[in-house]
Amino acid sequence: MVTWFAGLFYLPRLFVYHSMAEDEISINRFEIMERKLFWGIMTPGGVLTILFGILLMQSYGLADWLKIKLFLIFLLVIYHVWCGFLMYKFKARKNVHGHLWFRIFNEVPVVLLIIIILLAVFKPF
Repeated sequence: MVTWFAGLFYLPRLFVYHSMAEDEISINRFEIMERKLFWGIMTPGGVLTILFGILLMQSYGLADWLKIKLFLIFLLVIYHVWCGFLMYKFKARKNVHGHLWFRIFNEVPVVLLIIIILLAVFKPF
């Protein structure tokens, strides 16, 4: 889970800098960093997080708090896929977003993580 979130936090930050890059060397460097982060850290971390989460569900059943947590994780999976889509847009040199948009986009997993942690710790439902 930690590696997945590290990628979810860092890849959009790379997008911020990539969107501001103007020289070919920097652009190529960001493309390599983004690809390695997405496929080498984020995706394996996300897959393992989901697999271990399924195993944990067998212990807890489907309590109401867990249903909400699962929905939020589903949103994170969508965010992960969206990051991959944005990465390929950069590679094709078809990015349409500026660095400010990516700065806001970068905050989405932070908010979801805080809510997920609160649900898991307090199990309010």
